[in-house]
Amino acid sequence: MTLIKRITTDDLHRRRWQLLALTSVGAFMWPLDGSIVSVALPVMGPELHLSFTAAVWVSAAFLLTTAVLLIPAGRLADQRGRVRFYLLGIAVFTVASALCAVSMNGSWLIVSRIIQGGGAALMGATSAAIVTAVFPPNERGRALGINVMAVYIGLTIGPPLGGFIVDSVGWRWIFLINIPIGIVVLVWGWFMLPRSERLENAPRIDIGGAVLLGAFLVCLLVPLTFSPEWGWASPATLGLLAVSAAALGAFVIVERRVESPILDLDLVLKNRLFAAASTAALLNYMALYGVSLLTAIYLELVQDSSATLTGWLLLSMPLLMAVLSPFSGRLSDRIGSRVLASGGMVAIAAGMLLLALTPESAPLWRIAACLAVVGLGMAAFSAPNTSAIMGSVRRDQLSQASAFLGTMRTSGQALSVALLGGIAASQLGAVGGRILLSHGGGGGALAARAVDAYAQGYRYAMVTGAVLALIGALVSLTRGAHASAAGGAPSH
Repeated sequence: MTLIKRITTDDLHRRRWQLLALTSVGAFMWPLDGSIVSVALPVMGPELHLSFTAAVWVSAAFLLTTAVLLIPAGRLADQRGRVRFYLLGIAVFTVASALCAVSMNGSWLIVSRIIQGGGAALMGATSAAIVTAVFPPNERGRALGINVMAVYIGLTIGPPLGGFIVDSVGWRWIFLINIPIGIVVLVWGWFMLPRSERLENAPRIDIGGAVLLGAFLVCLLVPLTFSPEWGWASPATLGLLAVSAAALGAFVIVERRVESPILDLDLVLKNRLFAAASTAALLNYMALYGVSLLTAIYLELVQDSSATLTGWLLLSMPLLMAVLSPFSGRLSDRIGSRVLASGGMVAIAAGMLLLALTPESAPLWRIAACLAVVGLGMAAFSAPNTSAIMGSVRRDQLSQASAFLGTMRTSGQALSVALLGGIAASQLGAVGGRILLSHGGGGGALAARAVDAYAQGYRYAMVTGAVLALIGALVSLTRGAHASAAGGAPSH
């Protein structure tokens, strides 16, 4: 095997299945890590002295960092090469995993998760763009379906593997397993991919736009997460939300005036398919992502299940995603995305409503069945929606579209953790939030009341998620028949 000095478009096309495999490994890594963390949080809490809000931030900090950096990373990838930035993302993610594994307290872990989020942003900004660029339109849905399947395999393996690891060798090993995977991908990519991949006529980075976008997301997500402790009417909450709104307004003004905006607003304002499908993705992940995290805590603290059993129960949702996503992707190549994506979000709403209506004394199989309904909906939504978005833009917009979709997805995930997590914690109060995880489910009558309060908040959170999913389904239906700008079939 020899190092490649230059690579042509034809070379990339011939290597498209290898590139799909390489990018799919990265697509597998970070959802694996995220789903394992969800199972491990109730065990990590006592050792690292985490409050409920701090535990939520172990997930939210990762997602927030990813959301803030995705679009700037996509622009840099256009300048320096998508494959190069993908491998850099793998390297950063792997190093950050080692830092997470040796965390001595909650602050250390959260900072390490922020670094992990930077690596995930580099991978997320380039993965779908690489796949879309090297596959012809008639294979794009299938290829992206396989890429999405890798995400769900990570989600599928994560809960049972995480539960087994936590119960057998300790939670630190949930991060250590990323290290050998990352090393293998880096070696593989080093030999297979070009040393020089700079793209011609690449735009300059819009620093002002990147800063304003980051300020908007940070000032939106932080108060949403801490509002259960701060209070919705507190000066900190209202002040940060006001700054967030001002940053968003300034971002729109700047992006309409700069020569090379970090985000081409015409994609959102003039491309109906792109706008509807991207908004649907945001609402979908706002509704969905908090389900695994909050249900894991519910199962371990309310149902008194072990981490291993919780992992196996959570398996029902991602398993259906992994099995069915390639089929839904191929089906979307034939019939378009509108019916599949919109129907999928209705199924997600139904599954979350069933979770909300499940009593605390219900058998565990009932919770697994509800999660399976959510997984069925997600399988129908994700690959068709991604294929529609990536097929609705020109080739020179692929990285920007991929990064924007990634921003919608990770912003939705971060909002889900913050919003649904905040609603789940809304009945706890400041004292309940501090003792819920720090006592590992013990602690006498006070802790028992905190568990009951969390169970009530969990139901409210699931109802809220169902409403968001139904709104997303309505938005998804507004996409019209639209010939792909990249030469694909209509994605109606």
